[in-house]
Amino acid sequence: MSRPSLLPLLAAVFLVSCSTPAEKAARELARRVAPSYRIQFRQTRDTAECYTLRSKGRTLLIEGSTPSALTAGLGRYLRESCGADISWYADDPILLPSPQPVLPEPIRGKALVGKRFFLNYCTFGYTLPWWKWQQWERLIDWMALQGVNLPLAITGQESSWQEVWRQHGLSDDRIRAWFTGPAHLPWHRMCNIDGVDGPLPQGWIDGQEALQKQILQRERELGMTPVLPAFAGHVPAELKQLYPDAHITDIKAWGGFPPENLPHFLSPEDSLYALIQRQFLEAQTRRYGTGHVYGFDLFNEVDPPSWDPETLARIGQKAFESVSGVDPEARWLQMGWLFYYDRKHWTPEVVKAYLEAIPKGKVTLLDYYTENTPVWKFTEGFYGQPYIFCYLGNFGGNTRLAGPFRKESERITEALEAGADGLGCTLEGFGVNRWLYEYVLDRAWDSVLPNDAWLESLGRRHHAPEGLWKELADSVYIRGSFSEGPLLCGRPCREGWQHWTVIHNTPYDNAILVRAWRKLLDHPADTPAWRADAVLLGTQALGNHFALLRDAFTNACTSRNYDEAAWLSSQMQQLLQDIATLSAADPHNSLRSWLKAAESWALDPAEKEYYRHNAWHILTTWGTAPNLNDYASRVWSGLVTRYYAPRWNLFLESMLQSVAQGVPFSDEDFFRQCDTLEKNIVREAPQVTEPVPADLPALCQDLLSRWF
Repeated sequence: MSRPSLLPLLAAVFLVSCSTPAEKAARELARRVAPSYRIQFRQTRDTAECYTLRSKGRTLLIEGSTPSALTAGLGRYLRESCGADISWYADDPILLPSPQPVLPEPIRGKALVGKRFFLNYCTFGYTLPWWKWQQWERLIDWMALQGVNLPLAITGQESSWQEVWRQHGLSDDRIRAWFTGPAHLPWHRMCNIDGVDGPLPQGWIDGQEALQKQILQRERELGMTPVLPAFAGHVPAELKQLYPDAHITDIKAWGGFPPENLPHFLSPEDSLYALIQRQFLEAQTRRYGTGHVYGFDLFNEVDPPSWDPETLARIGQKAFESVSGVDPEARWLQMGWLFYYDRKHWTPEVVKAYLEAIPKGKVTLLDYYTENTPVWKFTEGFYGQPYIFCYLGNFGGNTRLAGPFRKESERITEALEAGADGLGCTLEGFGVNRWLYEYVLDRAWDSVLPNDAWLESLGRRHHAPEGLWKELADSVYIRGSFSEGPLLCGRPCREGWQHWTVIHNTPYDNAILVRAWRKLLDHPADTPAWRADAVLLGTQALGNHFALLRDAFTNACTSRNYDEAAWLSSQMQQLLQDIATLSAADPHNSLRSWLKAAESWALDPAEKEYYRHNAWHILTTWGTAPNLNDYASRVWSGLVTRYYAPRWNLFLESMLQSVAQGVPFSDEDFFRQCDTLEKNIVREAPQVTEPVPADLPALCQDLLSRWF
């Protein structure tokens, strides 16, 4: 009997041992997302960033010049050839066909831009504050499969700030009180607020440091350059006493918060600024290393010490020099949001002076909100500095169908032709319209399908009937969103909307959406994507109908038709319950899960209540000031039943009472009552039960027949 040959085994060992780090990371990614598939990776020496996919028997070979090219190639194969919908949520299973699809001919792709950015400072408050490694691991895999190579990575910076402020004599108690609660930290980091829902527990600071190390290790393994923070001038109030001669100014206003919650800004022109920058970057680099790209924004939605162009030019120059003095390879990544947000002050003259003071190519601008206003167009392409064209698409995690697909496609083409340095997504929250972000990132490659073919591919991945997504793109996804949410999520009022944070302004006939929902329900599928679509289309259609009922209720009250008004009131209350029931069918629309995730960071019962309150706070009244009330509104089952419905019940009762008594309805009196009710509701985060409907298609069909 002959002895088995060791050559195949030795060859396999040799191939593994000779793998490049990029090949190894891509192979491990494939094992996580497609463990049953046979996939090999080979890194090439192409000077351009590109990939080639080809089948060798039952094995897929992916060749790519960079780590991102390898993983983007894998993502394209799974989406287009396998019809797989891969969610950014860890608990969504990845469903793959069997046997593994074989490519009839090679597929090639080449990057059109070198930078693919993802995330927003606000996402770390509206979606990510409670995530742990399991959730982050899937998100990083999702980013890799989309070709992202420049992710925002601001987790865990508080431990570095602790080290810095200790060097200046501040106690740990004072430092932790300077921080906000976890969900509000993005706005603390952007120099908007101090101390809201603080002090920050030490266990959270330590846990986030450990988590950040895991995040950065995986992102770097996959060839990404994480964007780490740098010092942007935000200092504790104590530094005004410690350094009385330092140029420290008070932030005058943000969000309507009282003075005790407003930050203090140290000018980069002061020598103390460079010292603190060095201390922070050195502390951060010891913990996390560096990829030499730093995200910091000096004046996010706040006024600088002066609007004089020459002064702002010096401030920008000194800010960059403070970073490059520590890291000579430093590159600055700056939001362009401020140039859109405050166009009254950030005039072309001021923007030009500010940007031209920084060496060419050392700062890259994120054109943050292009579906509304591409800033590159009125700044002459940011006056010669590179920029990344970004799609925002979501404010506060609002669960609303929105996004001008066709218009944004045209704007992407225009920006690429004009020389944009990259494409990116700056969404404030997850949970809705993921497909639009996937489309934007696909546009970074020359191999992207034409729009209608891309929508058909999306429909196959989502198990939708043919043509449904094209119909939605042409009729529903026609306008961008700014704090737009279903009327039911906003503070009740008789007409229109009461506050800018929930602007119910639907640009299409609701009958179009109802027809699309019905078509989807005629082709049920037991997949996470179909389930999410059925819930999202349904809750939006029902929410739009709720707004129509509100208008009819107001008209009945105005005409003193009590019986009609009472009937409409009961209809609105029932519809709120039905929306909550339908929303519970998607596990990601869960207040209970959000609160449980917050609790999971607690080390004792007191911390458990602290985290629950902070998580509850940001979704409801947001903070102690009224300006941001309902900004993070979303149609989640527990939020509807525990927060939105009680407010509407109060409104309906008050209106009916005014009709019954024959007295005018007072908006001012009601808003005062509503304010008291909200304070009572948010005082303690509720215990929530959210029964999941057993048969989603049947529930949807029942709701269709009852309401439309």
